[in-house]
Amino acid sequence: MLWKVPDSQSPEYRSHFGLVESGPRKMAKRDLATWARCPMDRAEITTELVMCLLDCQFPQWAELPISRVELDGWDNTTFRLGDGMTVRLPSSDAYVAQVDKEHRWLPVLADHLPLAIPQPLERGVPGCGYTRPWSIYRWLEGQPATFERVGDLTEFAIDLAEFLDALYSIDTTGGPPAGRHSFFRGGPLATYDTETRATIADLANEIDADAATGVWEAALSAPWTGQPVWVHGDVAPSNLLVVDGHLRAVIDFGTSAVGDPACDTVIAWTLLTGPSREAFKTRLPVEENTWVRGRGWALWKALIAHAEHLHRAPHDAYLARLRIGWRQSPRSVIDDLLTEHGNL
Repeated sequence: MLWKVPDSQSPEYRSHFGLVESGPRKMAKRDLATWARCPMDRAEITTELVMCLLDCQFPQWAELPISRVELDGWDNTTFRLGDGMTVRLPSSDAYVAQVDKEHRWLPVLADHLPLAIPQPLERGVPGCGYTRPWSIYRWLEGQPATFERVGDLTEFAIDLAEFLDALYSIDTTGGPPAGRHSFFRGGPLATYDTETRATIADLANEIDADAATGVWEAALSAPWTGQPVWVHGDVAPSNLLVVDGHLRAVIDFGTSAVGDPACDTVIAWTLLTGPSREAFKTRLPVEENTWVRGRGWALWKALIAHAEHLHRAPHDAYLARLRIGWRQSPRSVIDDLLTEHGNL
């Protein structure tokens, strides 16, 4: 169901925005000036906020228990609702466009994929001082695919490649071209040229800057001549759910788009290694230049992650690495990429 924002003077509007008590569970009086701050800081996206939104907009679920998920993402703050649902709220205005995109396209993609993906149930509107649309999804069982949780990494790599093969085979008619909504995943790698070169320069005392520049320039020079396909955009271990060691679901299609699939190959270097990396490359039906561009995407990601980690306390750096689920540190990923490129 899509919600319309009612007239600002109507009882419905005041209920949506937490100005009156609504729903079976009465909300405590709040400091409305606090709730109305804009933009809302990520730390203010709390279980209390979710309670308020549910009371105002989906009272049929207002009595269900709410808890924040253990490992949250960057783009959204996510809560478990009861046993069978999740509530996802964009953590910044930059991620708002992803809400409508997922509601429009996830049901279309799901029918053609061999693994479970998120199922949108409802779309919420701004309220209770929260200024963005938000979503309720069906809960998917599983845990993020850290290196330790995957039973057989080669089997995992093959299952993932087959999922991406199916995704790339779906009709792209009407699909959203890569752009700001996808943070240019699926778009030209050159979008991040300035940032990448600046980060290489900043890390010149930490890494082999000449070798890193060589990897980057090779990626920029590898042409993409294929037809646009559906891309996930963020094939990271944290977005891959495993049950009993096996890949069972792929989540977070916020950066999905229609375009170049090279961005989806990053996991070959961040999680896979040796036989599993080779199996992934063999089973994924993309041209050789896609892997060259993919190496560039992986380098960009590892560079900015390493630069961020240098400014974190050791424990915070560990948590950040756990959040993205990489097999090794960003610095080790950089070294791996440079070594592989040097051996070509």
